Amino acid sequence: MTMPRLSRLFPPPPWRQTLRCCGGRGFRSKAALDALAKASAESLVLYNYPSFAGAFGSLFARLYHSHLCRPLLILPFSSVHPFRTFGIVSITDFKIHCFRVVVIDHHKSALLKVDPGEDCPRNLHLHLDTNKSSAVAAYDYFTQQLNTENSAEQQEKMCLINGEDAARILMLIKYIEDANLRKWELPDIRAFNIGIRPMFAKLNCVTNPYIFDQLLKLNPADLIAKGSSIIKSRQDAAKKLLGKPFKIRLGKGFYGNCLGIRADGNSNLADEIGKELSIRSAAAGLRPIGAVVYMQRGILKMCLRSTDSKADTSEIAKAYGGGGNSFSSSFTIKMDEYNKWVS
Repeated sequence: MTMPRLSRLFPPPPWRQTLRCCGGRGFRSKAALDALAKASAESLVLYNYPSFAGAFGSLFARLYHSHLCRPLLILPFSSVHPFRTFGIVSITDFKIHCFRVVVIDHHKSALLKVDPGEDCPRNLHLHLDTNKSSAVAAYDYFTQQLNTENSAEQQEKMCLINGEDAARILMLIKYIEDANLRKWELPDIRAFNIGIRPMFAKLNCVTNPYIFDQLLKLNPADLIAKGSSIIKSRQDAAKKLLGKPFKIRLGKGFYGNCLGIRADGNSNLADEIGKELSIRSAAAGLRPIGAVVYMQRGILKMCLRSTDSKADTSEIAKAYGGGGNSFSSSFTIKMDEYNKWVS
């Protein structure tokens, strides 16, 4: 008697064929495609990579499924059709020919992809909120789902993360939200952003299977301390490179004068050098702008930094084909034009 193939006894989950038809586009490694081919979990989470909001959202989906003892596959992606605009996609509750799709995102581009006049399929649940980071939205969503699942059995509310860890993780994703939404309002947010930056390289859960355990151990206070130390060391290095700044006639004097310096080979310190120059420029009676000039791949680049809200550096940069914001902007400049600025 011939035994039936295991694949017939245990058919693959329906989402596998859905993504196979998409050609696997958007996955960052062959390992992710191999994991997809071997998967038998009934639930799948796709998260935008590299993105802290996406990674933390997937972490909360993982904790939710762990509480309910349900198998789950998590994969990083960047542009899988038809989910390419979204930060977190949780596909759960599969049936033979029907599955439920939950989308969580905070990007404005996601809203632009949704036609308000078009009827939404019943199995598609969109949670798009530009005022809340995907990480925070995912935490709220999976916490609510967890309590809904257990409401019949337990009267106490359940948490994805218990004890002191919950407060720490909530503060962590609030800091991430502050950066995601470009508010920059929380104390030491810049130091936090610098301190957490090295984690970007570890956010692929396929090549780094320990990433979710690592995210759970992160502490905002430690990241701020690390970032503050990096900022201090970079400021000290920038001051050593200042030497003798010279006067630059911005736009040949049309935008006033400020202090500038050549920083060839030290472009990575342009921000710190420019801000220090901005302070010195104001003290010298010039515009509170610092100009950092360096050669990059054969092209002369000028970075403008300001520590005064009244000095809009982007006005100058845009006039010369560049861009940025009032405090930080840059543009390329021809050598003969630059010589007229410093003559």
